[in-house]
Amino acid sequence: MLFVFAILLMSNGVFTQTGAPLPPGHGETDDQQGQAAPIGSGVFLLIGMGAAYAGKKVYDIKRNRYQD
Repeated sequence: MLFVFAILLMSNGVFTQTGAPLPPGHGETDDQQGQAAPIGSGVFLLIGMGAAYAGKKVYDIKRNRYQD
């Protein structure tokens, strides 16, 4: 318990560090807003891979059931 408490106390310094300085001219009217990350195609890829994996599992289960 003492070890966990010591680790928590030492990790407090990590959260108190400041970030890197902003580039010159930051905060002026010509700043661009941040854009969202394009995750649409990645989501479809994950869904497709999950469906293929589930299909293979179902195929293997049915094949093993008929062989026994």
